[in-house]
Amino acid sequence: MSSAVKIFQPSGIFNGIQGNQLRREVNSAVGDGVEIVLIDLANVTLMDSSGLGALLSLLRIMKESGAKLFICSVSEPVQMLFEMTKMDSVFETFANQDEFNRAILV
Repeated sequence: MSSAVKIFQPSGIFNGIQGNQLRREVNSAVGDGVEIVLIDLANVTLMDSSGLGALLSLLRIMKESGAKLFICSVSEPVQMLFEMTKMDSVFETFANQDEFNRAILV
């Protein structure tokens, strides 16, 4: 895997606290030259509105820096939140890391 790709795997309830921590980590990675970030949500059991807001903030940061943000392994409760808020059309998502690898890291 290229050094320009970084995978983050939050777990548990993804809220504003976890979102802010992830945002700091992604900012640091982008500052270090990472061009593609994959957020693997396989271990996230629930996401609240502040967690969703953190992901939107990350998307903005990534676009401003010319980097790309992808999401994979979205659980059913998180997928429901994405659909209710129409965020499923905002984020590019993949079923899992293997699908991401086949589509993006060809």
